[in-house]
Amino acid sequence: MPKLKTHRGAAKRIKQTASGRFKRHHAYHSHILSKKTRKRKRNLRSAVMVEATQSKVLAKMLPYGA
Repeated sequence: MPKLKTHRGAAKRIKQTASGRFKRHHAYHSHILSKKTRKRKRNLRSAVMVEATQSKVLAKMLPYGA
């Protein structure tokens, strides 16, 4: 069986936790921040877990973790 290739775009954006779940960061926090509220920018700062519906797809994209 050949080695599987990791999806490099996903590997740069998503990390796998020790329990096997996937962690990601929010989008829309890089520019045009002046019109966004303080609360919205604060909430965009934190990382979140990927939805369970996407986990199966990500497991194929990141076969050796990330």
